[in-house]
Parts: sequence; C-alpha cells; structure tokens
Amino acid sequence: MRVDAFAVRLRPRANFEAADLGVRLCQRASGDVYACYLTVLVPIAALALACYQIAEWLPVTLLWWAKPWLDRTILFALSRAAFGQSTRPGDLWREQRQVWWGQLLRTLTTRRLSPWRSFTQPVYQLEGLRGSELRARVRQVRAGRTRAGLGILTAFGSAETAVMFALFSLIWWFAPKGMGIKLSALVTTGQTAGWIEFVSAVAYAFTIAFVEPFYVAAGFALYLSRRAEIEAWDIEQELRRAFGG
Repeated sequence: MRVDAFAVRLRPRANFEAADLGVRLCQRASGDVYACYLTVLVPIAALALACYQIAEWLPVTLLWWAKPWLDRTILFALSRAAFGQSTRPGDLWREQRQVWWGQLLRTLTTRRLSPWRSFTQPVYQLEGLRGSELRARVRQVRAGRTRAGLGILTAFGSAETAVMFALFSLIWWFAPKGMGIKLSALVTTGQTAGWIEFVSAVAYAFTIAFVEPFYVAAGFALYLSRRAEIEAWDIEQELRRAFGG
C-alpha cells in the first residue's frame, strides 16, 4: 500500500480525535457517501416498511439487522475518499460482488452483534485476509482499542436515539392546535398504536440514513490511527513525500 497516496495525514491519534477525523472525512465526502449509501438503503427501507403488514415490529428489526450490510457500502466510499478518489453508484455496482456479497453470512450473524464492528470492519472488508491470518490481524488491530470501539458505538447509539426521538416529536410540533396525539396513545393498543409504530419505523429509517455514515467513518478513522501506530505509517508517509516515493 502506498501510504503517501492517502489524502489524510496519517499519525497515531487519541481515540476520540481519530473519531473526529472520521466525522470530518465523512463530511468532506458526504456527496459520494450518501449517493452510494442511499442507493442501497432506499430499497431495503422500502422492503422493510412493506413488511409492516406481516408484523408491526418487523420493519425496525429488519433495518436494525441490515445495518452491518449497509455499512459495507459506506466503508467502500469512505475508503476511496481517504485516497482522494470520488465514488459514484456506478463504481459501487462494478464492485458489488466484493462489497455486497462478500462475507454476507458472517456480516449478518456474528459481526452483527459485535460491539466494535465499525472499528474491525475495515480489516474484514479491505485487507483481503482469510482464516487464521484474518483472526490474528483482527486481534492485533483490536488490542488495546476495544473500549474505544465500544465508546464509538455508545456515542453514536445515543445520537441515533436522540435523532429518532427528535423526528418522532415532529408529530406534536407540527400538529394543528388541539389536534396533536395524546401521550396516552403511545401505550394503547389498536389502530392508533399501530400507526405510531409505523411512524416509528419511518423515523428509524431516516435516522440511520443520517447517522450511520458518521458511525462507520468514526470506526474507519480509528482503524487508520491504529494501523499508523502499528506500522509507523506516519513516518513512512513523510519519508515518501519528502524523497518522492
């Protein structure tokens, strides 16, 4: 890997400084990231919401379960942005076999429950390792940073909850005077409660559409910081730039 090709300055960073770098990277590449992300999120969200007629709890569950698979698209765009490359849905389509279908079963099972998945996902998706070599690499990258990975999950999980409740509160903010939904409706059963569950599912879809790219970006930047620490990427980057490769 040519570390001098990175468009970001590589060096070991404090955990939350690295997370902040990821957020800024996502902001800078937001056009490409969201163009690719929404390409896959919109059909999945539509399919999940259509399952509301089967069971009221199913849309939110399906969206929650699909998040690691959706994260692969986000990481694909972010990894190219880290090298200063733009990404279009056409690029995503050409790489769909590796991005969408690679390691699909594990993505939706064991890695779905990982509390630091945004941190370790780049190892699984970008390094091309398999078997014992992959497991050893994950342990090496994760060593001493598990709390940071868990902290990122906690922080963005809290942000997700706040955004979802903010969206849900718009029902009261924009309802005509005297026509707002009473809080008691939230704990009742029947058509009103069912309608509220559907609105909650829609609010959740909009929430993950907004928050998830930043969560993935924070974990990706923490991964880059860890790689810089392990492999002295910052020194190599400076030497290559100073002496022209």
